[in-house]
Amino acid sequence: EEGAIVALLGANGAGKTTVLKTISGIVDPRKGDVLLAGKSLKGIEPDRIVSLGMSHVPEGREIFRSRTVQENLILGAYLRHDKDGIAADMERMHLYFPILRERMNQRAAALSGGQQQMLAIARALMARPKLMLLDEPSLGLSPLLVKEIFAIIRRLRDEGVTILLVEQNAHMALEVADYGYIM
Repeated sequence: EEGAIVALLGANGAGKTTVLKTISGIVDPRKGDVLLAGKSLKGIEPDRIVSLGMSHVPEGREIFRSRTVQENLILGAYLRHDKDGIAADMERMHLYFPILRERMNQRAAALSGGQQQMLAIARALMARPKLMLLDEPSLGLSPLLVKEIFAIIRRLRDEGVTILLVEQNAHMALEVADYGYIM
């Protein structure tokens, strides 16, 4: 449902990440179809899927390490042309993640693991997604940072972003999820 958080849980190797990659167009489905708001995504390139309202935060962050924090955020909005909206969303990311404001001119590689995860989420949000795919957002983070990330996930739901969450921390995932599926 729109505005819901759905947790996808399962053992390592069960195919959770592959499901997310298939939904976002990185992997072609072997059978069946993927629908977004009733529209087939089969054969549509990932950048076009982003323009339809979906963002994917991959496992392991996959930020642009040699770019600054600011450049990473701007790259998240690369399909947008509304300069005022982009500036407003940049400010919103600073409210969500105050540390990113402090580090705007720093190379992303110099950030801690938790800060890199915040950057990856913020970059995905810069595309203004209706649906966000989050793959293991708590991976390798301290318990305090895990709580921060999940507080932001709750906040996104409250703002109407639909979230498909793959997470090994079943307790935290089910605590925020409206629905849970196990593979």
